[in-house]
Amino acid sequence: MSEKSQRRFYLRHFKSISHAIASYDDLNTLINHIVEGTSRTFKAKGCSLMLLDERENQLIHIASYGISEKYLQKGPVPWVDNNQSAIMTGKPVFVEDMQNDPRVQYPDAAAKEGFVSMLSIPIRFREVIIGVFRMYFNESRTIHEEDIDSLCVLTELLGLVIENNGLKNFLDQVKMALDSLPIRLL
Repeated sequence: MSEKSQRRFYLRHFKSISHAIASYDDLNTLINHIVEGTSRTFKAKGCSLMLLDERENQLIHIASYGISEKYLQKGPVPWVDNNQSAIMTGKPVFVEDMQNDPRVQYPDAAAKEGFVSMLSIPIRFREVIIGVFRMYFNESRTIHEEDIDSLCVLTELLGLVIENNGLKNFLDQVKMALDSLPIRLL
């Protein structure tokens, strides 16, 4: 590991992101700001947020920062084939060497992108894993445990916002369907 573990995520960052999570009206803007802000704070090469599509058994890319379209389009990201992933364990997973770790599905693509290390943090809503937040580094790196804990709390808050947004969208669709029914059927 080339860099000693040092704190990068302090209370002011946590407060700022927590406030954003609580106050943004647009979920897409919130997610884009989180992936960019986290990447900049941790001096990561890039960040990505993917949500779990249980019907297709894969992760769907939602937002990223610092990652090329070519890398994002490298292929499907199945979640069921690796029992050591953040999705399966429900815990953060750090990969120090993406080119030589069997848990990495596309090591050649990671090398071409310049990714050396990766931190994956599950996004959960209550006890259910709904996605994963990933940070990619262009060098071998360690992450301070308190930073990982802070990121875990923030991804749980983000999971709550994502689920609430999905529920709100569902209720809006039900309301629109009910509004389109003839009055006699109501």
